[in-house]
Amino acid sequence: MSARVRACIGLGANLGDARATLRAAVAALATLPGTALLQVSHVYRSAPVDARGPDFLNAVATVETTLAPLELLQALQAVEHAHGRERPFRNAPRTLDLDLLLHGETVMETPELTLPHPRLHERHFVLAPLLELVPDLQHPLLGPLQALLPQVAGQAVLRLPEVLTGAP
Repeated sequence: MSARVRACIGLGANLGDARATLRAAVAALATLPGTALLQVSHVYRSAPVDARGPDFLNAVATVETTLAPLELLQALQAVEHAHGRERPFRNAPRTLDLDLLLHGETVMETPELTLPHPRLHERHFVLAPLLELVPDLQHPLLGPLQALLPQVAGQAVLRLPEVLTGAP
């Protein structure tokens, strides 16, 4: 049996009924093989970064999984596809975006996946919900993520009162 590791997943959507899609995505995460949903952050609203379109709704989920990083990525992409995700161009508006941010202490770079996520420390809409769940989280290469929060403080992010539950 494979070792269980904590993985952190960024969720985002800005097309269609983003809240309903994010709730459905959280429910789907809880059903992935060898995976248990641990926590889900509040929902955060943010303007698109390096793109145009409606504001995004974002959150972070932590899971415990026996899936290897590439297996988990493939499972996340299947959930995206099931919710109509298209990739017409970089940073296009999307019905659902699931980013594998961290997979335990894994550091890797392949054509399909870079871990830790290469821009997680540059995005307030990722750091805020991630640190909400794991305030003392250590980036395997950069150290305490809390120390990086001031560098993104200028990016407007609004924490909404709701937490995604996966319930409709």
